[in-house]
Amino acid sequence: MIAFLSGRYVYKSPAVVHVEVNGVGYEVQVSLNTYSKIQSLEKGTLYTWLHIKEDAHTLYGFFDIAEKNIFLQLISVNGVGTSTARMMLSAMQPNELAQCIANGNAIQLEKIKGIGKKTAERIILELREKMSKTFVGASGSSLINNTLEQDALNALVALGIARNLAENAIKKAASSASPVENLESLIKKALQLI
Repeated sequence: MIAFLSGRYVYKSPAVVHVEVNGVGYEVQVSLNTYSKIQSLEKGTLYTWLHIKEDAHTLYGFFDIAEKNIFLQLISVNGVGTSTARMMLSAMQPNELAQCIANGNAIQLEKIKGIGKKTAERIILELREKMSKTFVGASGSSLINNTLEQDALNALVALGIARNLAENAIKKAASSASPVENLESLIKKALQLI
């Protein structure tokens, strides 16, 4: 499996990027979200997933791990293929899409090309709980791109603290008046709030 590619962007379009890595050119399918983040860059890293079919090997690339993880969750849903998942990530930012699924907003999902009512409901039914674990509270403030908060949450859960209790404590600790400087101080502050 090819986990990522680091190299020079030889060709870029909203759907396909050619990445040169040590003299080898890789054609990588990307979402509009990824394209918008790399369009001004000459080189960089794309996190990848290789889709192997009988008649083709297709490489999908993502600007960050969060987008790749959402893509993998989407294609795990029956009836959602790689093209549909890429279309979804082109229509919405990864954190917006995760929040939409976590909140059960089928109407918003149906606005995406290729997503009908039944598919939207199936995506919500199968992924709502997974996406909800990524968010804290009704406000929808995301932990998906904040590795400090996510690491703190994982540490508290590993200590045997209930996930929802740990999430609330981390949210309070992170939004307190005094800034949290590192993982250790965030965990300590969260433990004091439990």
